[in-house]
Parts: sequence; C-alpha cells; structure tokens
Amino acid sequence: MTKKSSLPPILLQQSRRRVIWSGWKLVIILSMGLCVFALFRLHLSPPPETLLSRRRSSFSREVVFSGPPKVAYLFLVRRGLPLDFLWGSFFENADTGNFSIYVHSEPGFQFDESTTRSHFFYDRQLKNSIQVIWGESSMIEAERLLLDAALEDPANQRFVLLSDSCVPLYNFSYIYSYLMASPRSFVDSFLDVKEGRYHPKMSPVIPKDKWRKGSQWVALIRSHAEVIVDDVVILPVFKRLCKRRPPLDASKGKLNIKLQKQHNCIPDEHYVQTLLSVSSIWFCFYPLLSSDLCPLLSSDLCLIAFFFLFFSMSTSQMSGLEGELERRTVTYTVWNQSATKMENKGWHPMTFSYANASPRKIKEIKGINHIYYETEYRTEWCQTNSTFVPCFLFARKFSRGAAMRLLSEGIAGPFDASSILARSVPD
Repeated sequence: MTKKSSLPPILLQQSRRRVIWSGWKLVIILSMGLCVFALFRLHLSPPPETLLSRRRSSFSREVVFSGPPKVAYLFLVRRGLPLDFLWGSFFENADTGNFSIYVHSEPGFQFDESTTRSHFFYDRQLKNSIQVIWGESSMIEAERLLLDAALEDPANQRFVLLSDSCVPLYNFSYIYSYLMASPRSFVDSFLDVKEGRYHPKMSPVIPKDKWRKGSQWVALIRSHAEVIVDDVVILPVFKRLCKRRPPLDASKGKLNIKLQKQHNCIPDEHYVQTLLSVSSIWFCFYPLLSSDLCPLLSSDLCLIAFFFLFFSMSTSQMSGLEGELERRTVTYTVWNQSATKMENKGWHPMTFSYANASPRKIKEIKGINHIYYETEYRTEWCQTNSTFVPCFLFARKFSRGAAMRLLSEGIAGPFDASSILARSVPD
C-alpha cells in the first residue's frame, strides 16, 4: 500500500497562484490578439455602405509628396458661390502650388463660365455631393465628403471649412503662414452644459463628460481630417440620436406642444468637437465589438477583450485628441438672438451689409486676441506655435455689398469692384 504525497500548504498556494496567473496571461494575450485581428479585419474588409469614395487605413497615413504643403479650401455651399469674385481676387495673389479648392454644392450643379465669375472654381465641385438639410446629419456627411476628396492629394496638409458667406480678413500669404506655422487644428470646442442636447443613450460610446459644442467652421491638420473621414464609431450615434427638433408651426396648433418635447440636437455644432474629445480607446475595441466581428467570436471573449482594453488604457490615451487642438475657431461670427411670432427665440448669425462692413469694424475684428468660454470659465488666448496672434482669419456672414467693400479696401487683394457688375451670375 503506497502512501499519498501531499504538498505543503505554502507550495500548494503558490502553485495555484501560478496557474491563475498563467490563465490571466493567456486571457491578456488572447484579448490583444483579438483586438489586432479586429483592426486588421476592419482595414482589409470593404466598409459598409458609405458615401465616402474610399476608407483610409490608419497604417497608410504617413504621406510623401514633393513641393510645398498646400491649404485645402473646402467650400460648403447651397448652390453657387455668391462671393466668388472676392475669393477669385484672394487666390489671384497666391502661388497655385500652395492651395487646393473643393466645393460641395447641390447634386448636379456645375461650376463653369456660366455659373461663376472666377476660373479658380471651374469644375471644382464634388461629383458625389448630396442634398444637405440644415440641422440634419447630411451637413456633417457633406463635410466628410469634402475632407475625403481633399485627402486624395497628399500635398494637402491643412483643411479649412468655409461657408458660401465667408470672407478672408487677410491676404493669402498671411493666412497660409498662420495655418502652416501651427502643428494643431483650430476647432472651437467647449462643454455644452445648458441646452440638453446630449442624449443619455449616447453612452457609453460618447460619455457625457466628452460631449462638446462649437462652430462647425474648422481648420484641421491632416491627421485630424483623416480621423473624421475614417470614423465609423461616432457618426452612427449622431445619425440615430442627434436630430433637430421640428420647428414650431402655427398650423399644427396643440401638436406643437408634443413636438417641442422631442429631444433637440444640431449635429454640425457637436460632431467634430465630440469626435476629437472622445477617448481613443474606442478606435481600438469598437471594431472588435461591432456586429460584423463579434458574431465570429464568443460573447465571453468579446467582453473579456472589452474590459481588458478599457482598464489597460493609460490616462494619456484616454484623453482623446483635444490636447492637439487650439480650441477656438479662426472664423468670426456675430450672433443675434431673434424671436419668431411663435415666441421661439433662437440664435442666428448676423449678416454684414455694405454699411456695417466698414474699415473700422474689420479692424476691430482683426484686433480680437482672446475668446472667453463661459461654460468652462476659460479664456483662450489666441496663439500659433506659441506666438500670440489675432484670433480670426475669416468672417461670416457677408453680403455681396459687404464683400465689395472689402475688395475696395484692399483686404483680399487689388480688385476693381465695379467689374462684378458687368454681368450677373446665378446663385
């Protein structure tokens, strides 16, 4: 009869710990492998239905080009470009190798001799434009289309989004130097604590403390433009949960009361700001948890990967991309609060006319050197590469008359304003 051997309690406890630790190491290695597999699968597989011409892999973001870096001017317009005569003068004084032009207009609209006064805009419209409705996600989809088209040219290193009523406040050379001198994007971004546009169902993809608001008129570096174009995480949440409340309609009577209880959100005032503030952790584990990939794995493995990735991210990785921003816009806007007959007050940008676009007013705008953000008790002193500079390079909204006055004052470059009266071009 043989006697059973037994390990001392201490050795037995150490043995168990080794087994448990080996198990955890296996889980960690498996989780990391699954994350890498998910990313690899995402970048190799064709994307789901999208209006973008192609998806850009994060592994191919280092671009090589010859010649000077360019600023891509991205015009988001309704139809024509009413201030084309001003922009034509602006670009006339620039080296054509230093800029690119892209225009998103309504589908089918063509920029040619019959629709624009400036040859710089000939055939610069996107071929895959969409119908844009203010206050809907189509606005941010149009912005993404512009960025996607501009990213096709590796020389484009800065991306400026402009409306059809924007004007430059300086000549091309100054604006080019200003943008190129900064390694950061200019994105107006601040905490939105008053309007209740954040929807609780956006969590956990968009945590409430990462919800941001700001002007849609941004100036981006290339890497941030790519983040926006490549996004498959935040945009679906916005399409589903960030929608404009129907406007008041007197003909609907008491139905207005019900309609005004609906959640209200304006996508273009939140999308870029929130996307760049959200932790970069999502861009690792979301592909693994997406509906295309998790069915290939067990739910337990998906959850294990999720929790490992979440708790293993460092604090710096959790901060998103806000540390790479100048959190202000370079486009000046004056906001007026107006009220409709239905007593529905709302903020609207003021339009500059010939009378109030005086040299004194333009000088005043160009003299602004800081912006105060009330919700954060933050004063943003305007800098470019640690050098204090004027805050604004562009302004809106300007009428044709106001734009003519800018030209006559030589803001954008020498130009005979009377020449635009020679013939009429449809909007």
